[in-house]
Amino acid sequence: MTIDSLSTASAARPIERHPAGYDAAPAPAGTARAPATAVETAAAVKGAGAVPTLDQVSQAVSQLNQSPQARAQGLEFSIDKDSKRTVVKVIDQTTKEVLRQIPSPEALEIAKSLGNTNHSSGLLIKQTA
Repeated sequence: MTIDSLSTASAARPIERHPAGYDAAPAPAGTARAPATAVETAAAVKGAGAVPTLDQVSQAVSQLNQSPQARAQGLEFSIDKDSKRTVVKVIDQTTKEVLRQIPSPEALEIAKSLGNTNHSSGLLIKQTA
């Protein structure tokens, strides 16, 4: 069998697009499903779930830090006090040095500056002329 005979033997399946809210019956086992439309994807990401409270997030972060997988990978989770954002640090196991932080300290400072509306000067620049 050659590559030519393989490519001619399998016909390309057209992509089926349906309007939002279309609810098709589940496909039989062994068949592929068409890719989701942008509307379906956006609805799935938004979801109907409620936003967790700061206490719930703190508890989840604590549980993550105690997990063996996080320790083995050198991951440390925390919540930034000023911006209330979740911070992930990748730490070298031997030197305990922070190799990478997501979001970066600079990004956290920018978020803090943008969130603080009490400044009468520039939002991001601390220097004066």
